Amino acid sequence: MLVTLAHFEPFDMSRKRITIYDLAKELGISASYVSRALNDHPSINPKVSESVKQKARELNYKHNSHAANLRQGSSKTIGVIVPHINQYFFSEAISGIEEVCFQNNHSLIICQSHESFQHECKAIDTLVHQNVDCILISVSAETKTAAHLQNIQKHNIELIQFDRCMEQVDSFKILNDNKEITYKVSKSLIEQGYRKIAFIGGPSHLATFGLRKEGFIQAIKEHELSIPYNFIVENALSREEAIEVARELLVLKEPPDAFLSISDHLSLGVLQVAESMGIQVPSQLGIFGFANEVFAPIVKPALSSVDQRSKELGKRAAQIYFEFILNGKTTAPEDKVEIIASDLLIRGSSKRLQ
Repeated sequence: MLVTLAHFEPFDMSRKRITIYDLAKELGISASYVSRALNDHPSINPKVSESVKQKARELNYKHNSHAANLRQGSSKTIGVIVPHINQYFFSEAISGIEEVCFQNNHSLIICQSHESFQHECKAIDTLVHQNVDCILISVSAETKTAAHLQNIQKHNIELIQFDRCMEQVDSFKILNDNKEITYKVSKSLIEQGYRKIAFIGGPSHLATFGLRKEGFIQAIKEHELSIPYNFIVENALSREEAIEVARELLVLKEPPDAFLSISDHLSLGVLQVAESMGIQVPSQLGIFGFANEVFAPIVKPALSSVDQRSKELGKRAAQIYFEFILNGKTTAPEDKVEIIASDLLIRGSSKRLQ
């Protein structure tokens, strides 16, 4: 059946987004008829469909895929919350997540908590109100309770934790081999002849940092080294905090001869202090970091670090959603936990023995 489209005088739409209802009013037909025409429904004459599409182009109409997806019970949107988007580790993780979302025709909304529990809660509220299908999160340094994460699940939104997690929450968790890789880092420093190793760690209430401390202590005990209590510092996540710690320890009568820190940003602070004090790295002081930030191989000396394969970690976190949650694959990881193995990158800052 051929339908003639009525002509109406155009109205000013320059100040608003054109909806399907505006398009229907302009054409003099129902919104449902316009929808079927735009979607090439077989009940609509192809010539009519083309006329509707032409008018849509003239009015710069854009299909509201978000609303359409919600009508089908899904927003086809995933939210991700990270402490910082400007750190290489998290930016690479986001890149991996985005790659998988693109492959699966899903959009991505990115939020950052700035290591603030309050900001994290606000980001979760924002994503819940955006009706995302799933939230992927690496929790902030301030996060000590899990109620806000459980609230996500109460809204029937899937939750996947990666890198840093709250263990008491029943969700998929994609993590690194934190204890094992820190043990290997510590052993590598000991094998290079360092005996008074200081450890700069993160918030002890987060399992990620607790496991790294455990790996360090295990290596120290196995080699029967004596480490003063003040050589183990926790709750340091900024370069400024690492600088303060390094200054305090390096002026001691018996200072550390090496630093192992849980991020390259902390290690960079230690390196700056050593340079300002005229301490030679690595002959007098070894330095080893985490995350293989972009500056690690280009500072002098190049910074030894741990490659956590963050892009793969992010990809795997997103794949978990599409494979096991959305598509119902049955062979899920044991206990919903999957471990991404890290790599040791020994560079000039810790290579004392050639």
